[in-house]
Amino acid sequence: MKVDTTTPSSLGRLPFYYGWVVMGVAGLAIFCSGPGQTFTVSVFVDPIINDLGWSRTTVSGLYTAGSLTAALLMVLIGRLLDRYGARVMLGFVVVLFSIAIACMSLINHPVHLYLGFAGIRTLGQGSLTLIPTTLVAIWFIRLRGRATALTTLGMGASTAAFPPLVHWLISDFGWRDAWIVLSILVCALLLLPSLLLVRRSPESVGLLPDGARRPESVWTGPSDPTRLPEVSWQLNEAIRTRAFWLLLIAMSSPSIVSTALMFHHISLMDSRGVDAGMAAAVLSVIAPSVLVGSLVAGFLADMIPNRYILAAGQVFLGLALVLALTVDHTWQAFLYGAVLGTGGGATMTTSAVVWANYFGRGHLGAIRGASQVGMVAAAAMGPLPFSLLLDIAGSYNSAFFLILILPAISATAALLALPPTKPTPTL
Repeated sequence: MKVDTTTPSSLGRLPFYYGWVVMGVAGLAIFCSGPGQTFTVSVFVDPIINDLGWSRTTVSGLYTAGSLTAALLMVLIGRLLDRYGARVMLGFVVVLFSIAIACMSLINHPVHLYLGFAGIRTLGQGSLTLIPTTLVAIWFIRLRGRATALTTLGMGASTAAFPPLVHWLISDFGWRDAWIVLSILVCALLLLPSLLLVRRSPESVGLLPDGARRPESVWTGPSDPTRLPEVSWQLNEAIRTRAFWLLLIAMSSPSIVSTALMFHHISLMDSRGVDAGMAAAVLSVIAPSVLVGSLVAGFLADMIPNRYILAAGQVFLGLALVLALTVDHTWQAFLYGAVLGTGGGATMTTSAVVWANYFGRGHLGAIRGASQVGMVAAAAMGPLPFSLLLDIAGSYNSAFFLILILPAISATAALLALPPTKPTPTL
């Protein structure tokens, strides 16, 4: 890891570990990813359709195309993160993300919407998830799971705050002005903390991960209770392992299913007799459930093999699909949201932790950037099949039955994803 020579050495003399400050900024960054996340975009979908007269399939297809474009760019984001560090990358991303959000207020043509979706998905959903969680994984090893869980509280807070805020902004000011407000909010909240408080790594300020006082063998994950020295894999080594691809499969189901459910949330709830205002409230119920799932998974990730937690998250996801099929009262909608949020929080935290636990910190940006290609691409494919089947069959039921098998596939892949062993070079 490169040393950030501009960092004052006095940070090492603070009475607390500076990694907790970094973790706080990382959590704020994840919170500010909200305008690029599906739970926020979903509130804009119906107003955009009603105002511009486009079909739901058209908007879903453009969202898919924009998200696929974002997926392809995540490899570049990961490599730039390894090269320039999180402080530079976060500042750069915040500025571009704010501009992209503001540009969403100007769309009048399908090409504009595609470009807007590509921008907010690359910079928000992709970069402002990848960079903060990678940063925390670099600053923590022994406490990585719980530090990541605390960081992802930002996602729970974002899920709670943005949907009702956007619903109110659209109702009072219109969907175009709502995007402008979100752009100003993100820049005001995140730009200065990113530039002033973030540092590349503990080593760059003369510290050790977790606030350790001396170099020693470090813990590399629940699969390695003997505290062997940390091993760092390069990207070209990681992608040759069976574990890398099994983890991608294990994480594809949450990306596909959760994105589809969030993107069509308002319409789905309306088809079940739940009005738009109450549907937005259901999204707020998802938030504390995400917090619970994240915290539990984070603490467990420091104690048990991560693949078990990933598999358990799939069980919750499958149950959420079953509940969504049976919603016909408001309380059932809230139960559905709670189960979906718990599973999503568990998989989100574990997904952020497992890559560092399996492949080390040395080239984590590149490895996670490559993994994000698959995860963001999977997320991109979620909304479109729902729209197509809704147009063809007139209901969401066919789509639910079609994707119900995905959590089972992902759970199986998770259980098979044993930690890789790096071959010892021969002399």
